[in-house]
Amino acid sequence: MISAVVYGGDGVVEYDDLGAACAADGTTWVHATDATRTELEAIAEVFDVHPLTIEDVRNDVRAKTESFEDYTFLLVQIAALARGETTFAEEVVTTPVGLFLGDDWVVSASPGEAAPVDRAWQAVHAGDERFLQRGPDFTAYRILDAVVGEYFTLLDAIEEGIERIEEEVVESPDRETLDRINSTRRELLSIRKQIWPAREAVGVLARGDPDQVREETEKYYRDVYDQLVQLVDLTETYRDLVVGSRDIYLNALSQSTNEVMKTLTVVATIFIPLTFVAGVYGMNFDPGASPYNMPELGWSLGYPAVMVGMALMGAIMLVHFRRRGYL
Repeated sequence: MISAVVYGGDGVVEYDDLGAACAADGTTWVHATDATRTELEAIAEVFDVHPLTIEDVRNDVRAKTESFEDYTFLLVQIAALARGETTFAEEVVTTPVGLFLGDDWVVSASPGEAAPVDRAWQAVHAGDERFLQRGPDFTAYRILDAVVGEYFTLLDAIEEGIERIEEEVVESPDRETLDRINSTRRELLSIRKQIWPAREAVGVLARGDPDQVREETEKYYRDVYDQLVQLVDLTETYRDLVVGSRDIYLNALSQSTNEVMKTLTVVATIFIPLTFVAGVYGMNFDPGASPYNMPELGWSLGYPAVMVGMALMGAIMLVHFRRRGYL
């Protein structure tokens, strides 16, 4: 769906025809949400934008800024958590948003729903004076600011998940905890892959390199750039926390395994001499053939004596291991 408005000191006027909107006085904003290839090509024809930039909007490419003779193209990604199609677990999904910034016009285009752009669009329709009194470069800034704000919301949700993971790692770590740790690491990696190029793309605008960005608007783009730098730092911090949680989980798992192995070793050590005694008296050499062939087999109390001796050996070793802290 393509919508067009022209706004300025006289207010906001909607247009159904793109050509008429371009010819009107004021700042022209063309907003294309969930746009098809045909709609994007129609925008490209009216505003004479390069067809490769239209392909960038439709494809999943990294954020970037490209300057042309009559306009500047900026591509960013909106990120959000959504259920995966295969695993049904939450994962980071992105929606590209292309901004075409001219001297007195701006075009926002996205192949999917773009809630941050819609909020800025509604602010224009509500007659926000900050839009009406400034040009298209400020409109592009407000869109970028809303997109970057979505990343903060996303990281807040991930931070809550990290806090739950840290509690589970300390209290009762299990296989599901490890799965959540790995899932969170993948989410942070996906966010990092979007933020780093976005920071470089916005940095071009913050320096005022494009002619379409006025000097008085550069400070707004520098603010967005600072937010992206903060997002990069937060992402790295959260990645360190997740890695630390994974290390704690592995250490706890290793400690639990060591405790089990120690207990089994103590039990095996106690039964080794008992097994030896039982094996010796299980050889059944005839004491009548030789006085050296197990004379204890002929004792009337031989069996009770052996059992008492074996019980004493086990008790002595059990007390010894307890004193040494093995049990």
